[in-house]
Amino acid sequence: MTAGNEDANDTRNGLVFHGFGVTGEQVAGVFRSALNAAAALPAASIEIVIQGKAVTALAVDGGLSIPVFDAQQAGIAVFACENSMRAAALDRENLLPGVGTVPSAVLHLAQRQWENWAYIRL
Repeated sequence: MTAGNEDANDTRNGLVFHGFGVTGEQVAGVFRSALNAAAALPAASIEIVIQGKAVTALAVDGGLSIPVFDAQQAGIAVFACENSMRAAALDRENLLPGVGTVPSAVLHLAQRQWENWAYIRL
């Protein structure tokens, strides 16, 4: 497949971004990249999975309400790793509206790759 051309035989199912930073600003970069991908690939399924200490940036007071809202408006699914949430003492009730969870970011990312999703770690 060449850039800008769609291939009817393309078996990719989506694009999953993996955020594993420490600060909210690092995580914000993941959202910018995912939004750029959504604009360039309007038919693609796109997810963002946040893991590690960065998961606290997805809290109501984490400073990412606008990037999360913008991503959701673009059809991008946003997930927090439950293992990371436990380590950070972050409850689901404290996540921004619309942010989902996955039990384990590592397992979710592996499953997506097995399902032929493209993987981007930022």
